[in-house]
Amino acid sequence: MSSSVQRKRIRKSPAARRAEIVEKAAEIALSEGLECITLRRIGEELDVRPGLVSHYFPSTEELVAEAFGSAATGELDTLLPAEPAESVGGLSPGAGTGTGMGTRSATERLAGFFARTSGPAWNDISRLWINARHLTRYRPSLRDRVALQEAAWRGRLAAVIEDGVTRGEFRTQEEPSVVAVQILVVLDGLGADGGADADMLPPVVARMAMTWAERELGLERGALGP
Repeated sequence: MSSSVQRKRIRKSPAARRAEIVEKAAEIALSEGLECITLRRIGEELDVRPGLVSHYFPSTEELVAEAFGSAATGELDTLLPAEPAESVGGLSPGAGTGTGMGTRSATERLAGFFARTSGPAWNDISRLWINARHLTRYRPSLRDRVALQEAAWRGRLAAVIEDGVTRGEFRTQEEPSVVAVQILVVLDGLGADGGADADMLPPVVARMAMTWAERELGLERGALGP
């Protein structure tokens, strides 16, 4: 068969095509910024007509909001994976049936979260949040999506803290939701101050969120990381 014969283009389902568009837009958002997302740009990247992209997203604003939501959710699931509902709260590790919780302790989960809040990947998502919050002044759809993602991040982190309090690992006078907000505020501040070189901050500064969390949750210094 002649090598000049072109392979047939595989027709994707609407759900698969939409997911592909969002994935590519989220990739651009993380690497270049939300302003770089346009229907034409996505069409070029996927080698499809811009009209096909606009079929799923009539306006760039809608696609930008969806791309941010996808990127932020993906990063949250990487930084602080959700634990199975039946394994969170109610028992201390190893108590009850004798088989244990089957998951990491709240301290381990929180330490893992802090360990992942550094390096290039964290710098990218920090820049994306700064970028998105700036653009919310002009884009209502993005503003709504940022609010939803903020609630999701607070809720996920607060659940870990509440689990730690229930297990007896953490001791705090504040509501878990308040502690979660305070931790995220410190991390946001470090990201905004450090920018692209957040991983180059002095160790005592880079560790501010961990130091504060250890003190607030009644943990020994170093319990959440070096």
